[in-house]
Amino acid sequence: SSVGYWVQLANGLMTMVDFSGDTVLVTATVGVNPYYLALSPPGTTGYTLNSDKTVTSFDISTQLISSQVLESTLPTGTNPVSLMATNTGAYISDAGVGVNAIDQMSGLPAALKQELPVASGYVPLYMVGSSGAPRIYEITPATTNGVAGQALAIEVAANTISATLPVGRGPVYGVMTLDSRRAFILNQTDGTVSVINAQNNALDTPVSTIPVGTAPVWADLASALNEMVVANEGNGTSPGSVSIVDISLCSPSSLPTNPNCDPTNPIDSTTFGHVVATVPVGINPIMVSVLSDFTRAYVANAGQANLPCAANGVAVAGVSTSCTVSVVNLTSNTVTATIPINGHPVYIATSAASPTGKVYVVCNDSQVMTVIKTDTDSVSTTIPLQGYGVSVRMTQ
Repeated sequence: SSVGYWVQLANGLMTMVDFSGDTVLVTATVGVNPYYLALSPPGTTGYTLNSDKTVTSFDISTQLISSQVLESTLPTGTNPVSLMATNTGAYISDAGVGVNAIDQMSGLPAALKQELPVASGYVPLYMVGSSGAPRIYEITPATTNGVAGQALAIEVAANTISATLPVGRGPVYGVMTLDSRRAFILNQTDGTVSVINAQNNALDTPVSTIPVGTAPVWADLASALNEMVVANEGNGTSPGSVSIVDISLCSPSSLPTNPNCDPTNPIDSTTFGHVVATVPVGINPIMVSVLSDFTRAYVANAGQANLPCAANGVAVAGVSTSCTVSVVNLTSNTVTATIPINGHPVYIATSAASPTGKVYVVCNDSQVMTVIKTDTDSVSTTIPLQGYGVSVRMTQ
């Protein structure tokens, strides 16, 4: 069965829940005030970044106890922002003064192997890659307003930076296709997505930039549909949107009619980069997660941060805000359900299974995890937590 993981901010705990029965299997102590959680691609190792500038690492096991959680201390002046786990270790985006580098970690406990420097005027924020990718990208926004960001190409085998590619202003997040051929960088300030041809290690041609909605902040891939679903935050007080984007490449069937289609390094299809649909969702959408059967996308709408969540999802202007999950049907490209959540969502994860999949949501002001069943698209249960939620990760 599947197992869900999340970390709680108040008391530094990692809680493991069995997917099939939504029961708590393990609760283990991690670092002080953890704020970031990542799992290795095989789902065998977990990592947290903690507010005391430490990294905890642990084996994913239903027998895990607190004494088996290992702690590593990072260099003086460090400021870890995010972490990407790999098959052999982890990369940390370290924005610390005097550090400003990508920390490459290996082993258990995670130990600093080397630092890959980031140029002055830019700051490491987020690593974009996929399991087994030979090349991954570090997003580095500029420290000066109005200046475009960059993406640093890191060769995984050599642990070296091979290229510095320009992206848009305010890059905040990115995704890479499962075949490692394209990487997409979301530029929040510009309202665009920069496209990198990861095989050529260069901006894609002819489509290097895709206009989407206002303030894109998160994306997920519907691989079987050759689509990317982008969550656009909007202005934070009016409803945001999701942009559904065609990311198809030329296919083997097009080879006879398209002599430029190289099966080992395919070019973009003629529809690549087209926004198929723009779908209005809730206020302040912060994350989107595509169901693994690619039928639907679930969008976490955090609502207005300065207002409490309406109990029934129906807000009163100036008094409360709607904190919800929007269900977007990826066939009709419409919202088919809006599910009220008890708290401002900060993270959402989906998992498909038979007879039904589930959606897990945690909030920064609610000590429960909300479980949504995908057969009815309604809340099936809530699981008490011993603190406020930070992140939800799934593994098989």
